[in-house]
This record gives sequence, structure tokens and C-alpha cells, in this order.
Amino acid sequence: MEVDEHGEPTEAAQTTAELQKQIDGLQGQITDMHRAWETTGENSGLSSEVQNLKEKLDKHSKQLEQSAEKLSQLQSENTVLRDQIKPSTRHATRSVVSIPEFGPWET
Repeated sequence: MEVDEHGEPTEAAQTTAELQKQIDGLQGQITDMHRAWETTGENSGLSSEVQNLKEKLDKHSKQLEQSAEKLSQLQSENTVLRDQIKPSTRHATRSVVSIPEFGPWET
């Protein structure tokens, strides 16, 4: 660094030092911008992957909803069929068997 007759840095040397600090700061900003750009590129890839996963989740959610509706429908049908079967099974289980030698038995 250049100094004047009093040992102080010259105005040109001070200006050069200040400019060098600005250059260093700008280089740091450029480096940060490059990192951010790379991260954005990576995030873009991740965004695509996340979007694909969201689509799969939506598809599976719809399938689950349809399955739940089908299950509810089948449970209702099952209840109706049970109600229809109950009266006829009551009569079938309470039949009386009569064996002449031993008398009537309930089954």
C-alpha cells in the first residue's frame, strides 16, 4: 500500500482498499446468488417430485373414499339381508321332532 510523506496511506491507496472491499462484498453476493440459484434448481426438482406425490395422494384418497362408500353400501345391504333372514331362521330352529318311542323333543 502506498503511503505519503507522513506514513499515512495515500488517497489512491485508500480508494483502492475501499474498492477492493466492495469487490470482495460483490463476489460474496455473487457466490450467494449462485448457491441460491443451485438451491432453486434443486428445489425445482423437489417441487416436481412433491407435485407427483400430491397427485398420487389425491388418487389414493379418491380410491379410499370410493372404498369407504362401497363398504357403507355393502354394510347396509348386509343389514337388510340379515333382517330378511332372521324371521325365517327363527322358525327353522324351533322345529319339534317327535319319535314315537320317546316323545317330542325340541331342537
